[in-house]
Amino acid sequence: MRRSTEFDATVKHGIRAAQPDVVVHLRRAGEDDGATAPHVGLIVAKSVGSAVERHRVSRRLRHVARTVLGELHDSDQVVIRALPGSRTASSARLEQELRRGLRRALESAGRER
Repeated sequence: MRRSTEFDATVKHGIRAAQPDVVVHLRRAGEDDGATAPHVGLIVAKSVGSAVERHRVSRRLRHVARTVLGELHDSDQVVIRALPGSRTASSARLEQELRRGLRRALESAGRER
């Protein structure tokens, strides 16, 4: 995801699932959009830490997000917002929280997988 309009729509109209270190926003776009793959975007604000720490968190979240892409529909849009605690969380913990957040978002939408 690269356009701010996609981020805004996903955060505003998507389903929110908060975890201790990340917040997951999930939005399922219409099937007629012609999407060929799920879109994932990251929000890592200055509250997470210095530029070096933010880039480190971004790299780890991108790596973790790749592991869950196969579980998403092609029309899904996901925004992962890093919270300040993500700076010290391990990659395994970030993956666990991302999976739990996605599962909760899908369940609250009534779309279990």
